[in-house]
Amino acid sequence: MLPVLFHIGVTPIWSHSFFSAIGMLVAITMAWRIARRQRRESIELVWIISGGVTGAALMARYGLVVKYLLAASSPSIAGFLRYGGASLLGGLAGAYLGVVLVKRLIGYRQHTGDLLVPGVALGIAIGRVGCHLAERPGTPTSLPWGVHVPPPFAATVPECPACLSGAAMHPSFLYESLVLLAAAAWLYPRAMRTTPMPAWMRDGDLFRLFLLTYACARFLLEYVRGNPRMLFGMSGSQLTVLAAIVPLTILFARRAASARVAPSLA
Repeated sequence: MLPVLFHIGVTPIWSHSFFSAIGMLVAITMAWRIARRQRRESIELVWIISGGVTGAALMARYGLVVKYLLAASSPSIAGFLRYGGASLLGGLAGAYLGVVLVKRLIGYRQHTGDLLVPGVALGIAIGRVGCHLAERPGTPTSLPWGVHVPPPFAATVPECPACLSGAAMHPSFLYESLVLLAAAAWLYPRAMRTTPMPAWMRDGDLFRLFLLTYACARFLLEYVRGNPRMLFGMSGSQLTVLAAIVPLTILFARRAASARVAPSLA
């Protein structure tokens, strides 16, 4: 583990914050590139992207406030800013709410999810590298690519007996990065319109399909993350993404069924 990536003078540059910032810059750059390709760059889009970034930054931290207050013996703002990285699910929710709010405030009617989502996928993939360096990797494993937490940092990782024992653990955050890289590679040419989308997909469906793909992947990856179980043997993250998996699966199943029926009626 490498929670502090490097120093600038005496100022530590935290791995999680560094890779999150790089991921956000990549996401914004890619979104603007796609918008230019579709001739949709505008000051309104700048405001919308800014709303998404602000919402993500706020909500990613909000979900950790209570946990930090319970865990810290002497809570402080500086301690909270270093504590536990950020909540990705909270960040995604915040980004969505930020985009929706700004679009309503400025009266912007067009879909923007398809412009933003390839960069979001790639940005999260980059950010998860910081999580891998700064947080508990995952559950113990005998697989050859299992990772070990170096002894100097083992005692600083909360709720991780495997860290203290030196056991090999799943690099769960890197698994997630690989899934997100594959998603970004599939989404980008379709958002750029260099590869056609399936006939049954509509505007906004690239964003919805990403949400479904990520929700399914996150649900499965939770089994090697080692997060506490809350209900029916599932973690809080699994319960959260399940609420997205069910309606999105029904939506796309209906779309695909309609696409099969339509040619037969013709």
